[in-house]
Amino acid sequence: MSSLQTTGFIGASGLMGHGIAKNLRAKGHPLALTVHRNRERVVDLLAAGATEADSFAALAQQCDIVFVCVTGSPQVEAAVLGDRGLLAGARRGLVIVDCSTSEPESTTRLRERANAVGVTFVDAPLARTPVEAELGKLNVMVGATDATFAQLQPVLKTFAENVIHVGAPGAGHTIKLLNNFIAQAICTATAEAFAVGARAGVDLSKLVELISAGAVNSGLFQAMAKTLNGDLGGLKFELDNARKDLRYYTHLAESHNVPSLVGESVHQSLALASALGYGSKYVPSLVEAQEQLTGAKIVKR
Repeated sequence: MSSLQTTGFIGASGLMGHGIAKNLRAKGHPLALTVHRNRERVVDLLAAGATEADSFAALAQQCDIVFVCVTGSPQVEAAVLGDRGLLAGARRGLVIVDCSTSEPESTTRLRERANAVGVTFVDAPLARTPVEAELGKLNVMVGATDATFAQLQPVLKTFAENVIHVGAPGAGHTIKLLNNFIAQAICTATAEAFAVGARAGVDLSKLVELISAGAVNSGLFQAMAKTLNGDLGGLKFELDNARKDLRYYTHLAESHNVPSLVGESVHQSLALASALGYGSKYVPSLVEAQEQLTGAKIVKR
């Protein structure tokens, strides 16, 4: 797609959305956006030449591509299907790119509704963190036809280091849920191991030293390991969002009649941490939840 095409953005005030929108504008794309309550997060985008639309429908009327980067399926559905939603103002040929972590069943319904009015709906969720979003180095997994992927790839590369065509429409959100299940399994297992180790009286720094030298090591483990030094921000992903993603994952597994014993355990670990009051904190606060549950002393204070 040409850099002259107008891109729209819903969710530019979010941790991931801001970086994406910033890079789209910096690479020459005309940018229009809707502004949520958090206006201070988009002041720099407006100063850089982005324009403001007063509704999702108005955004659709003036754009060739609209990116949606919000919390999950209810928010995506509201943006697309509401009275002043994208489809209410869409011209034929509009491409909607959902970068949220959404439920595949919802994505299918939205894609069918969009197709009926000549609009293409693409699932293109994200991996990596807000740091990489600002740097234009995200990973994007795209569910689309070959032709649509070829059309979108140059635009996606303005904010992503790796743009991976993972399959047909719908495959992007499915792959994303598998990715996030594995990721949160690592995080919850690490928090539990820290609690057991602390109660058993071993030096957890030695566990970190051992794992860091072997095949069990990962970036996620290292983010969780930072909690031992009092750093609960090593993984900037809200615990309640992780809980939502695992709910979507277990629903996906159930819809395909696949038992999800580990997935349900991970989901309930996140749900328990949220119930204890850590939902609005980052995922490493799973360690704080373990402290509260077990009386273990883990986080350096």
